[in-house]
Amino acid sequence: MGYGLHPDAFMGGDEALENAFPVGDGTADTSATVACPYCGQAVEIALDPGSGTHQDYVEDCEVCCRPWNVSVSYQPDGSAEVGVEAADDSD
Repeated sequence: MGYGLHPDAFMGGDEALENAFPVGDGTADTSATVACPYCGQAVEIALDPGSGTHQDYVEDCEVCCRPWNVSVSYQPDGSAEVGVEAADDSD
């Protein structure tokens, strides 16, 4: 005979759980595909959700090696909005 808790035993805490863990699959984006502002190639970049909800940093294109300014903003559901722009204006 099993002594597990019936799922109804957790009723009443659903609202608190929903506030703590909003609708979604419970994971944050860890990669994104962006277009290089110099060469136009689609490049997949790694994201680090543990570095905060808003991040700005410089990363080089893996195709043409030119530097980008990368901006990442995590939404409450874990999805990331990612933007890249040219980091230098030497052209």
